[in-house]
Amino acid sequence: MDRQTYLYDAKGKVLGRLATEIATVLSGRDRVDFTPHIDAGGHVVVINAAQVVLTGNKEQDKLYHRYSGYAGGLKSISVKDQREKDATKIIEHAVKGMLPKNKLANAMIRRLHVANDDTHGYQIHIDRTQLKK
Repeated sequence: MDRQTYLYDAKGKVLGRLATEIATVLSGRDRVDFTPHIDAGGHVVVINAAQVVLTGNKEQDKLYHRYSGYAGGLKSISVKDQREKDATKIIEHAVKGMLPKNKLANAMIRRLHVANDDTHGYQIHIDRTQLKK
């Protein structure tokens, strides 16, 4: 399988719209030879994750929850606090929610590489930000 590597620049992009494009590439739905039971998607590198935009009041109102499994083990963090802590998790969480809920999703999410700034250590074949203009 020939997997291509795509570059996305998240600077000024809306989170949901960016996540749908990334999920489409990771799942291989943008390919002519798409087959649902074959993982034929490409690699995706996202830069400037800290500068992704959320519409409305989601920056303060949206919460990410995680549960430890113990009584009283529910922890919540707002998008604003998560952006300060680790902005890559915002994009990873949005994309993971848009991938299929099956065994192939783990392999797909492993091909997502997110960086907070312009620097990344991956060889890029196709720059998707240039194609979409």
